Amino acid sequence: MFFNNNNYLCMKLFYKNRRLEKSISTLTAIAANYGTRAKLVNQRKHDLVAAPTLETMRTLGGNCYELTGSLKGKLAVSISGNHRIIFEPANDPIPTKEDGGLDWSQITDITILDVGEDYH
Repeated sequence: MFFNNNNYLCMKLFYKNRRLEKSISTLTAIAANYGTRAKLVNQRKHDLVAAPTLETMRTLGGNCYELTGSLKGKLAVSISGNHRIIFEPANDPIPTKEDGGLDWSQITDITILDVGEDYH
């Protein structure tokens, strides 16, 4: 479990690599790397951190959903238009339901794989 400074349970974020982590580590870095989408990138990052589980993301703006095809097993949250933050569960083991689907209510750790991706 991961708690923020106010002792609220919140999601733990990991990053694919240090470069990606640095690109969204501060508002200045976000603005430099994501330009006009910076405000929404920052908001979605904070939404993810503030959520106690991935299930909470279903109730927030940003349209969080599971990906299909070659990106199956990964998820995305909308930034704008076709731009997304792409991530995957980092819990070990990855929580699943009896039908084999992801159990969003048990996912508390994620790894961010890409920010601003337009995979369409």
